[in-house]
Amino acid sequence: MAVSGRAVLLAALATLVLVLFPSWLTAMWLALALVAVLAADLMLAANLKAVLPERLDPGNVVLDGSARSILLIRNSGARQLRATIRDAWQPSAGARDPVQTLDVPAGATRRMTVGLQPTRRGDLHAPHATIRAFGPLRLAARQRTYAAAGTLRVLPPFRSRRHLPSKLRRLRELDGRAAVQIRGAGTEFDSLRDYVRGDDVRSIDWRATARRSAVVVRTWRPERDRRVIIMLDTSRTSAVRIGDEPRLDTGMEAALLLAVLAERGGDRVEFFAFDRRIRARAGSSGKGNLLGSLVQAMAPLQAELIEPAWDSVPGQVRALSAHRSLVVLLTALDGGVPEEGLIPTAARLARDHTVVVASVRDPLFDSLLAKRTSAADVFRAAAAEKALLERLAAARQLRHDGVEVVDARPADLPPQLADTYIRLKATGRL
Repeated sequence: MAVSGRAVLLAALATLVLVLFPSWLTAMWLALALVAVLAADLMLAANLKAVLPERLDPGNVVLDGSARSILLIRNSGARQLRATIRDAWQPSAGARDPVQTLDVPAGATRRMTVGLQPTRRGDLHAPHATIRAFGPLRLAARQRTYAAAGTLRVLPPFRSRRHLPSKLRRLRELDGRAAVQIRGAGTEFDSLRDYVRGDDVRSIDWRATARRSAVVVRTWRPERDRRVIIMLDTSRTSAVRIGDEPRLDTGMEAALLLAVLAERGGDRVEFFAFDRRIRARAGSSGKGNLLGSLVQAMAPLQAELIEPAWDSVPGQVRALSAHRSLVVLLTALDGGVPEEGLIPTAARLARDHTVVVASVRDPLFDSLLAKRTSAADVFRAAAAEKALLERLAAARQLRHDGVEVVDARPADLPPQLADTYIRLKATGRL
């Protein structure tokens, strides 16, 4: 049983009468009258055993988007349901009006709609709904909590999509649509043309030259249907917040842009999230749209506060492709982390694949370096300088082992990683 504000007001009025006419008899009659009114109102309330809430699936929504949660309230009882309903969404779902008043006539069904504005990526839940059924006077109510589980999947926003048109234009140029022909190891033969000053002499076709009595060179175009393998690190370093979001979310943005670009470029894409085991997997070989499968796989990912098992990564890559591929490792270059496993693993992979290590650099380093007005600022600047030097040393060692390194701010990492892919494709290194 629950009482409303009206019942409290009625009790206050009874207390005022008692002050004006103080006696034990008055108090007794007032108490009995109040209890009787509450009991009568409660008895006339709808029977909650005859009320059945049913939740409609809210589906998926992109972070920063909006969704609606719908509860269907069926009243199969003989009395009208005068209800206050609370839809129990977790706070990060951003429910704007989770408590509503609804009147449902006997034998009817009414709809309760709650607006959702999620503030966090992942699976958000509403495990139950609570209904209070009031009597005609709305003084007392019966209350019951129903299991009406609902899940809203909040997908990554893919804000780096805005870079996709410009990158696709560059990719089309490499594909021969803008008359750009290149030569490089591992590229496909395209056509013959006359030799011009500056052409690589190794591209001369001597047989064609002998037939035409003029020097002829071969032109090449980037190979298609190559394999691009993207690994997203979900270990403890991915939980670090850089700017307004965790490093994990920035890695997702870079992975989405690269995956869509590579697929449009005719390459096969495989994605997996890994720390000590695979947390998610998607790829071009699966059914349906690649972007759709990627955002569905990434949505529930959260950073795991454990160390990554770098020695297992080559085996995971080998299971996805036995041929030479472009392997992209989205991880951290923070001090101490690369030496523990990233550098030897990347060097091992670079023997059989083209490897790119992509990492997010915190813009806070630059601001700390620029501010040196006090002793404390000088110490902070020194710490930032040391951290940047450690990152530079790790990147230098990786490049020495034949690994490409992309180290950029959160907003710059997705386009710079896409540019690296285009450059590698243009030089025939995929």
